[in-house]
Amino acid sequence: MGGFEGHLFPGLSFFFYGLYHAQLFSRASICNYPVQYPPTRPWRKGRWAKLQQIYYIGLLKIMGACILVAQELHNIPGEFVLITKLFHQRNFVYHKEWQHLTLYMTFFLSGCVDVVSQNLLPQRCVALEQGAQALALFVCLPLMVSHIQDTEGVELQAHILLIQAMFLLTVVMTAELWAPNMPQVWVMKALLYMVVGSWLMHLGFMLFKPISGYKWMDDDKNDIMFVTTFFCWHVTFAAILMIWIYGFSFMWYYYIC
Repeated sequence: MGGFEGHLFPGLSFFFYGLYHAQLFSRASICNYPVQYPPTRPWRKGRWAKLQQIYYIGLLKIMGACILVAQELHNIPGEFVLITKLFHQRNFVYHKEWQHLTLYMTFFLSGCVDVVSQNLLPQRCVALEQGAQALALFVCLPLMVSHIQDTEGVELQAHILLIQAMFLLTVVMTAELWAPNMPQVWVMKALLYMVVGSWLMHLGFMLFKPISGYKWMDDDKNDIMFVTTFFCWHVTFAAILMIWIYGFSFMWYYYIC
């Protein structure tokens, strides 16, 4: 996730996915659904009826992963290879780019699992979808830890906070495999997805396009301390947004629908 776009686009993907899960939780809790994910509806006949019944979340995951891969490959100068041989030595090259592509491919596979489970299987397999999501995060976490090896100062602190949020999200996703129908898990999953997404977008602006016009200084302790403060504001913002989504959903399902 190098460069401004490499932080902005994945951040948007995580954030909107968190909004999607916040809406699922709100609907399930307000309408007293025993499960968060509704079962697959029987297919109705008709050309347009089937299009209306398709679950598009998996297709959006696949499309988003493909866009991120294309953006990553477009920004690579020269020939994209894994190993280069110079002076009879073997050298691995583009290590961060390969990490990015590995991460994007796991979310691509998660999207493929969603499409198969939601639209092709006779009965939706939610456990399979959740397992694919957890696998993607299990791959993402060690890649992010390795990603900070050559960083320092503001960038290092910002990525440590990102890893903290992703670790908690991985724990929540793992817990959901054994407790899939616990509303507390649904809330934390939606909240952490939004925190990771909004913080990734903030990282893009902070490191590459500061809104103030002044570059963040790695040797300034005040800048490093305010990185943590901003992260806490993101957590608070996500919590307030969760409350707003629940309140809007309550008004929608009780008074409008």
